[in-house]
Amino acid sequence: MNICIQDHSSVYLFDPSSGYLTLGYKEELSERFDKLKGNERLEPTVSRTEFGWLSSAGEPVLSSDGEKCAVAFVDIDMTEIVRNTIRFTVLMVCLCILIILAAGMGISRKIKKRISRPIELLTEATHKFGNGEEGYDENNIVDLDIHTRDEIEELYHATQSMQKSIINYMDNLTRVTAEKERIGAELNVATQIQASMLPCIFPAFPDRDEMDIYATMTPAKEVGGDFYDFFMVDDRHMAIVMADVSGKGVPAALFMVIGKTLIKDHTQPGRDLGEVFTEVNNILCESNENGMFITAFEGVLDLVTGEFRYVNAGHEMPFVYRKETNTYEAYKIRAGFVLAGIEDIVYKEQKLQLNIGDKIFQYTDGVTEATDKDRQLYGMDRLDHVLNQQCLSSNPEETLKLVKADIDAFVGGNDQFDDITMLCLEYTKKMENQRLLNNC
Repeated sequence: MNICIQDHSSVYLFDPSSGYLTLGYKEELSERFDKLKGNERLEPTVSRTEFGWLSSAGEPVLSSDGEKCAVAFVDIDMTEIVRNTIRFTVLMVCLCILIILAAGMGISRKIKKRISRPIELLTEATHKFGNGEEGYDENNIVDLDIHTRDEIEELYHATQSMQKSIINYMDNLTRVTAEKERIGAELNVATQIQASMLPCIFPAFPDRDEMDIYATMTPAKEVGGDFYDFFMVDDRHMAIVMADVSGKGVPAALFMVIGKTLIKDHTQPGRDLGEVFTEVNNILCESNENGMFITAFEGVLDLVTGEFRYVNAGHEMPFVYRKETNTYEAYKIRAGFVLAGIEDIVYKEQKLQLNIGDKIFQYTDGVTEATDKDRQLYGMDRLDHVLNQQCLSSNPEETLKLVKADIDAFVGGNDQFDDITMLCLEYTKKMENQRLLNNC
């Protein structure tokens, strides 16, 4: 038997013909040695002996003719094996970490090249465009070298498309704004023209004390479709007109001008007001391609007798104040058909008698149909109430201001959807015979 002892292992050469080699543990090793004698391979085993924590293994040694001539037996210290295993494991872990870090850096560079950098460039260019640094010019569309062939490139093309849309929108907005400014300026002129067409200087007839009159028109838009008028037909007859054109804005205002002009031109001394509206209606129907119509009321007061002749074309009933009873009352009148609705409508003149101190209050539906935030209508009852509670002792100007203030208080901050037009005429004194004779 030969023994070779190293730092952490021992190698034994054992001649099986000389018997067992026992190192103090024959009972435990005899089975294993039997295997060696039988020319079997001895698998490694781990044991703790008086020599330490060992891993042992054996291998037959064959001669040139194939006969077993010896057995090589080795003991290795397990502490060294474990130490080497730990060292190898740590080495492998470190190597894996280095591989992962290297791979991560490579992936990071790839991500930066394919994702982060293109997004940074796109973000920077978009900010410049949004801040106006590139201007709103189709030649300044974001143009970057992005060819990632993925969602980033799709985002880039989508950004270009968005910028083109923004530029087109801004160009259109600029044109629309300029057009709106032009239209706004023209509407301001139209508002001034319309206001100048309505009598707006009060007192209207400072040299006449037979009547007192006041009127207002508050359009819902820049120009309105309501209109009022009053004028002297001759020296002893005064006419008032209150009308409302269907629709709003410029078309209604233009139709209003036509209607107002026709009514005034056809109102002549001694002419029946029914005939006036019949003729005006036929003229309006001839050129009414847009299907517009006018509700209108016209009355003529004889300043000598107090007779008030009137005609109504689908308009609201007036309120009549009687000084004798000191009350306002809605005066029920027969409503004819609207003007410009159907040709050859025959309108009838009607009459009522006014006494000194009596008044006529006429208005458009913008008064009674004014709405509050809850969509409630101002209505006839509220109009009747304010006239009889606040306006009994008021002159025409004060009466209209009190009614308008009551409407504004009712409406609050709600938008005005319709023109609000009112007129009040008071018969204050009979025309003197001397004045009449002087005019004859």
